[in-house]
Amino acid sequence: MNRKADQKRKAAPPSLRGHIWIEGSEGTFFGYGRVALLERIRKYGSITEAAKSLGIPYRKAWMLIDSMNRQAPRPYIITASGGKKGGGTIVTPEGEMAIGLFWKIHEEFRKFIESQTGQVRSLFVNKKSGRR
Repeated sequence: MNRKADQKRKAAPPSLRGHIWIEGSEGTFFGYGRVALLERIRKYGSITEAAKSLGIPYRKAWMLIDSMNRQAPRPYIITASGGKKGGGTIVTPEGEMAIGLFWKIHEEFRKFIESQTGQVRSLFVNKKSGRR
């Protein structure tokens, strides 16, 4: 074991952590990773470039997009292939709304976690000595 790492871990106060995502009919519908993918598609106009920038295989990116599009009332991503301009991929207005809503919910969740961290830490403090 690494003693320094163990000491550092013991010295760090406890913290509350969590992740938030939206479940759909097929399981995960929307969460941090999928939002990041949509934002990169918006930036690059390409699934390939978005996947590369996130360090995930194109196939996985496509499967995530397909899952979102199937579960959403309207597609979040539209692709156009070939043509004079070489095609491309865009985030639809519905996808943009979903991104905005996710970040709003995410911020509220972050505030909740922050507000509860003091209570969590109080569980680990020795009331008499002030130590854990």
